[in-house]
Amino acid sequence: MLENNKIKKIIESLIFSSPSPIKAKDIRNFFAEEKISLKLIEELIIELQSKYSQSGVNLIRVSSGYRFQVADDCNEWVTNFYPEKPQKYSRALMETLALIIYKQPITRTEIEAVRGVSVSSNIIKTLLEREWIKILGYKEVPGKPAIFGTTKEFLNSHNLVSLNQLPKLDDIIELSDQEKTQLGLLDLSNNDEAKSNVDGHEPEEFNNDNIH
Repeated sequence: MLENNKIKKIIESLIFSSPSPIKAKDIRNFFAEEKISLKLIEELIIELQSKYSQSGVNLIRVSSGYRFQVADDCNEWVTNFYPEKPQKYSRALMETLALIIYKQPITRTEIEAVRGVSVSSNIIKTLLEREWIKILGYKEVPGKPAIFGTTKEFLNSHNLVSLNQLPKLDDIIELSDQEKTQLGLLDLSNNDEAKSNVDGHEPEEFNNDNIH
């Protein structure tokens, strides 16, 4: 029978060496022959999180599981150390992404109807390539347009466990009240009940892995 300290070291090694986040239940399954409970795995992960809480890297939970990442107060230093700068996105792309986030599931035609301008194919392509959005299905109307929604990778990229943690719209893009009204988003930024509906994903199709 493995001792808890040994189990904790193995968990630390697994998460550290993994190229993608690891779920606690997957770690439990890995220890199946040792008959280690999920509760113990989660308790040891919490201990590891405490251990790294004041370090240059933190152990955090995102949508797909647990991963190590650079501490927030060190991000700027790490970014400045590497010559490659983070990619900057256009206002049009951010507005399109915001609409998908707050009004999903949504089609390209519906996005264009709200924005009042056409959506570049490159914007949709970029969001799909980044794996921030995915095609959830096709709407049963003439032409059967694709229906878009956010992905777990979007949540992971923004250090979110679920869409319940979404920031206010003003924290994503800077818009005046008039612009938000034109985008059809003012009600979501000001109406707590509407925001709750988005966060809670009351529609049935929001309760599956296709979206978060």
